[in-house]
Amino acid sequence: MAAGPHDTRISESAAPIAGRLSTRVAHVATIAESLTILLGNQLEAIGAAGYDVTGVSAPGPAVAALPVRHVAAPFVRATSLTPFADLRALLALVRIFRRERFTIVHTHTAKPDLYAAIAARLAGVPIVVTTLHGFFFHDHMPRFWRRFYIMLARIGMHFADAVLSQNPEDLETARNERVCPPEKIEFLGNGIDIERFARERVDPAEVRRRREALGIPEGAPVIGFVGRLVADKGIIELMEAARAVRERFPAVRFVLVGMIDRAKGDVIQPEIAAEYGVSDACVFTGQREDMPELYAMMDVLVLPSHREAFPRAPMEASAMGVPVIATDVRGCRTAVEHGRNGLLVPLKDSQALAAAIVSLLDNASGRARMAAEGRRMAVERFDERLVFDKVLATYRRLLAAKGLPCPTAPVI
Repeated sequence: MAAGPHDTRISESAAPIAGRLSTRVAHVATIAESLTILLGNQLEAIGAAGYDVTGVSAPGPAVAALPVRHVAAPFVRATSLTPFADLRALLALVRIFRRERFTIVHTHTAKPDLYAAIAARLAGVPIVVTTLHGFFFHDHMPRFWRRFYIMLARIGMHFADAVLSQNPEDLETARNERVCPPEKIEFLGNGIDIERFARERVDPAEVRRRREALGIPEGAPVIGFVGRLVADKGIIELMEAARAVRERFPAVRFVLVGMIDRAKGDVIQPEIAAEYGVSDACVFTGQREDMPELYAMMDVLVLPSHREAFPRAPMEASAMGVPVIATDVRGCRTAVEHGRNGLLVPLKDSQALAAAIVSLLDNASGRARMAAEGRRMAVERFDERLVFDKVLATYRRLLAAKGLPCPTAPVI
């Protein structure tokens, strides 16, 4: 019988090997897409280091692509509070962690950072690690709700042995808001597969085929967006900017790559392009696997997001030699250096966004310079293997501190 949305059982083939002695690690995220798209390579690297790795999330089709064993948990992903569903998820996680006898529980994203951390402690898990993908609270939130989410962050991080922050600015925020002791949190960074995202590995003929398949005329400039289709990613500002940019470049095409996130209250549908009179200039591709080829067809990537931790799309674009325009907010500033690999524009300023797009389309030599600098930045800063090494070093440190054995990579 197929697992239902609240089924926490695992298949027989996925069950742990009886009698196996290993250091068992669970990485917990709300949805399976986070485990596969954002963490898949990291989970493989941890397994290659000798750990027995399991992914824990809500069930979904993305589980099929997960490179490690999976256990389903009844997480509910929503923009509003769901206390009863979240309590059910917490109790289910306690049962899962007790049954699986993990040595390390490693949490990702807001709900697991709270509920999985608490559940791990209730289940007697020796070590809890949190990767901070950006605080849920932000400066533009109403004061009451900001203080409320700061309180929740404090509770979750109280139960963690170590907090690894993707964004360096969040270290200061954690100190200023007394979210956790300074000695508990450290900078992790974020990374991508710089070997996969390398322009020299992309076949130009494949890029031309993608352009033709998407109906992009030869020679038309392409402005790309990669991310979930929600207002929080700045889609409305992008539509406003598209209208202005098209006046200057009538042939321009805006290629928006990403899922329609119906679980979010600020979901954006492709029909929004017609509302702004730019439907003939916009191509909505949905979620795609051929990202290197899609980046290779872009002249510029834009990310007018309202908040980020350390976004992947600017890193991937930079690695592919594509200049980036992003909002001047925490997270984006970590991935984009103004004037080096792209430009930063004010938050929610569609006129500034349009002006920045026009300025880059008008300046081929400037784009070429930013493309070269972007690749250099990616190699220096965005190599995901640097992140994997820091995570494994944290595991070794915490295991040693608690007198627990540290695995060694299997000999091949």
